[in-house]
Amino acid sequence: MIRTAIAILLLSPGLVWGEADLGQQTYLDACAGCHGVTGHGDGPNAALLTVPVPDLTRFAARNRGAFDTLRMVRLIDGTAGLGAHGGPMPMFGGLLVGPSVVIDAPDGSPVTTTEPILAVVRWVESLQEVPGD
Repeated sequence: MIRTAIAILLLSPGLVWGEADLGQQTYLDACAGCHGVTGHGDGPNAALLTVPVPDLTRFAARNRGAFDTLRMVRLIDGTAGLGAHGGPMPMFGGLLVGPSVVIDAPDGSPVTTTEPILAVVRWVESLQEVPGD
């Protein structure tokens, strides 16, 4: 499992080493407990939850093959997917603090997030499986 994650890291052309390292480490610290080391939703805490944990390796596949960076940022920071009393995904926005970064939304408008959140998003993007994998 760890070898697979390392291989993904080394073979992911879209990641800069520092960002990949921050993304992988932050993911392992904050996300792997539920989503699993390789993102398949099989972390040690998944069985304790009352809702199914999404397989993050299929995030793009569930969106017709397109990885929605903005949606992933918003799911992690807690500004998307919340009902009146929260949602099943913990809000990590207040925990994953660091320098601010700006990315472009699909409409070109600027979206501000933190370096750790964007690094996790880029890491999750590197875990994507294509149909047939």
